Amino acid sequence: MSSLPEFVWLNGRVVRTSEARLSPFEHGYTVGNGVFETLAFREGGFVALERHHVRLIHSCAALGLPVPPLNDFRAALMEVMLANGMSEARLRFTVSAGEGPPATTPTDGLPTMLAVATALKPWSPTESVVIVPWTRNESDPLAGIKSTSYGGNVRALAYARQRGAGEAIFANTRGLLCEGTGSNVFLVRDGRVLTPPLSSGCLAGVTRALVVESSGAIEQDIPIESFVHADEAFLTSSTRDVHPVAAINGRALAVVNGEATQR
Repeated sequence: MSSLPEFVWLNGRVVRTSEARLSPFEHGYTVGNGVFETLAFREGGFVALERHHVRLIHSCAALGLPVPPLNDFRAALMEVMLANGMSEARLRFTVSAGEGPPATTPTDGLPTMLAVATALKPWSPTESVVIVPWTRNESDPLAGIKSTSYGGNVRALAYARQRGAGEAIFANTRGLLCEGTGSNVFLVRDGRVLTPPLSSGCLAGVTRALVVESSGAIEQDIPIESFVHADEAFLTSSTRDVHPVAAINGRALAVVNGEATQR
């Protein structure tokens, strides 16, 4: 337990991690019926807090879960961070369906809401990625939803790490570039910055949106082979920010942390 934060925020109050309790019939655990947001607090403020709350609203609506008001969302994150004595943190807020039968029938109890603060660790200067042999289903009801059903991501990331990479990249069922396990993907071809559209099944990443808005990146369908042969590429996420890609499937890119990535 020593590597875990001392306190968490659970259902409206801060409690010691060692004393926090969830029902063994919690649907977030038994059937993965939950959603979450991960964001950063750095340099005295939350990064894009309102955008994360808007996405939480969308995810909760997709699964029929209640969503905390913005002020409660902000307060829970601040309380858990301060309780652990952190001035910067990686913050996660989870909403799950609560207690119910160990089956996929809907619950009729109260939802579970949990906020956790952990250390905001730096990433390596560049990242290597591997395309995995499994696909994202762009027609799945959870496509684009930040769901707690992360088993596929865990398996894919293990596959990538076994091959010396730090992130796994998915194509979708149409053979088009989709996303990473916890990141969105951008590439540069012939001077143009490209990224898959949301119709690819990728998550509507908050940092992705900020990059598209500020850089004029083009959202378009991208065959997975085009990603393999990108001139330059980078990942985005709320903790990675903009993270240069150095290699794809073991092939070093011609340009790493080039002009487009730096811009």
